[in-house]
Amino acid sequence: MRGRVFILGDNIDTDVIAPAGYLHLGIAALKDHALEAVRPDFHTSVRPGDIIIAGRNFGYGSSREQAPAVLKDLGIGIILARSFARIFFRNSINIGLPLGIIREVGDINDGDYVNYEPESGKIYDDDGNAVVLFTGPGGPLSEILEEGGMVDFIRKKLGIK
Repeated sequence: MRGRVFILGDNIDTDVIAPAGYLHLGIAALKDHALEAVRPDFHTSVRPGDIIIAGRNFGYGSSREQAPAVLKDLGIGIILARSFARIFFRNSINIGLPLGIIREVGDINDGDYVNYEPESGKIYDDDGNAVVLFTGPGGPLSEILEEGGMVDFIRKKLGIK
């Protein structure tokens, strides 16, 4: 996959991702306010397949499911961070939003376009060189992501279409 990189810092909380004052309006309206406290132009510049690379403790705060949901609805292809809040991490898996742990950003800059492979845990530059490695969820969590989230995973296990 290919996408533009949005680099964010440490401690991006769920109220920054999905501001509480807009939750009652639904995901469609919430998209216009996602991450606006740190990236006011985010909702107009993000495109399907884009990548968020963040620091430590991404998604801490409330357990609101709208935080990963709005990022998925905006088309984010994967979120990479040094660490995630546990509830955000689990909510992301449940809705099929890929994520991974990254140690270093390397030579990637905000706004760069890169190629990435969630399966192999690699980000490539335009010359095909692996510039960053990341670790995605393994075991049953990777199976849930492969199916597109928990609901589709359970449906497949139960043979429901």
